[in-house]
Amino acid sequence: MKKYIVMAMSVALFGMTSCSEDQLDEVNKNYKYPAANVVPAHLQITDAIMATAFHTTSGDYSFYLSSLTEQQVGTGNNQFMKAELRNAGEIAAPSTFDNVWNSTYSNLLNIKEMIDKVEKNIASSGGQLDVLGAAQVLKVINFEILTDMHGDIPYSEALQTSANMQPKSDSQESIYADLVKTINNAIENLNTATEEKMANFGSEDILFKGNTKKWLALAYAVKARLYIHQTAVNANAAAEALKAADQALELGFAGCYVKEFDGNVAVNPWAAFSDSRGYTAPSKTVVDLMGEKDPRLKHYITETAPDDGFTDVYGYEPGTYGTPGDEDFAKGSWTPNISEYYYMFNEPVQVLSLHELYFIKAEAEARTGKDATKSFKQAVQASITESNSWVGDEETGETYAKSLGSATLEKIFVQKYIAMAIDEHIQTYNDLRRCMAMGENYITLTNPKNNQSGLNRWPYLLPYGQGSLVSNPNLKTVDIYAKQCWLFGGK
Repeated sequence: MKKYIVMAMSVALFGMTSCSEDQLDEVNKNYKYPAANVVPAHLQITDAIMATAFHTTSGDYSFYLSSLTEQQVGTGNNQFMKAELRNAGEIAAPSTFDNVWNSTYSNLLNIKEMIDKVEKNIASSGGQLDVLGAAQVLKVINFEILTDMHGDIPYSEALQTSANMQPKSDSQESIYADLVKTINNAIENLNTATEEKMANFGSEDILFKGNTKKWLALAYAVKARLYIHQTAVNANAAAEALKAADQALELGFAGCYVKEFDGNVAVNPWAAFSDSRGYTAPSKTVVDLMGEKDPRLKHYITETAPDDGFTDVYGYEPGTYGTPGDEDFAKGSWTPNISEYYYMFNEPVQVLSLHELYFIKAEAEARTGKDATKSFKQAVQASITESNSWVGDEETGETYAKSLGSATLEKIFVQKYIAMAIDEHIQTYNDLRRCMAMGENYITLTNPKNNQSGLNRWPYLLPYGQGSLVSNPNLKTVDIYAKQCWLFGGK
């Protein structure tokens, strides 16, 4: 009898276990939101755009690189003080860039889902070439930044989730080749979408409201950027960059800016960072290059203290700035000044600005033996007109641009450095390394901490994210102070 009781209890327990597992399966289902495979691809564009701007174009990369490029000076006696003093425990630590590494790959997974849905006709998204082209452009922008920052990265095997948790690392050379291929595919898709007047986007396209011609112009601008980056390794790169830049401008490219910041709930990331941390200040390197006649100077160093409550917390000394590598300044517990641009909580994020494209065109013209003066002055004027308008200054920059005279490569790089000092530090970091690889020196970095005890402490690369470095044996720790990536003179 005991035997049957035991058997009955076993059956009962087995049944309870089975029931419990079924119930847990139901618990893990999200009934509030639809599954990813039923969401149309076009509805994913808003998050893809915002994540590109907020996390990747602006964010930790931009914050830390602003010190390395000397477009800002790290202070506040905290992380950015350590970065300013070139503390290897801060800059070379995998944990420093773990968040932006993860968020960029997460955004790329979202973008990959969009591409897959169009190409495989998932969630009624088949044939939507406008959606496909836009997603491909965003893919290139994000992967370009990842490989520019870290060199060889997971690419061909990346974004497979549980199917491959340890993707191999691809060479930067092969990645760039595929990015060029992808942007060409995007151009083809967006051309067709424009000809066929496709309109699968609605208000969820916060960049261009579904205007495929504007997406097409951006695709050509991205292509120009991809090629100008290759001038150290590709003899035809400047000519290809010029061709793409001209096509972007012919299509009416006016810049790619994410403007969905209202200054209250949604805040520009640099403004939010400055407001909550106060870890950066204007740099003497930029001030010296600007000179007294530059109409941006008074906004870069903020000549008058704004009445916004911020200065009551951190203190304020109008018109002041820091010297790169100054220990006393870096270790200060408060910021004596921040650029006026960072008080603009609704300032847009510049994903690829109009002035950047004009500077790319000017450089490409100069490198191919053409007169770059017109493009150069258009670049300077675009920078001044736009950035000054954000702070209510009506100065257009036309007079100042004319005063600069004929274009030379040195003038182009100096003015590009100044123009991109607000939040385009990623591309400045690329320019500095590219010029080093080409044996050119147009911007002199002055931070004495860049070399310590005979050792280089200015990184040529940024470390991989900690999570991936720990979990993926295909990623190896790189000596960021010694290894150059392929794009900028390495192998």
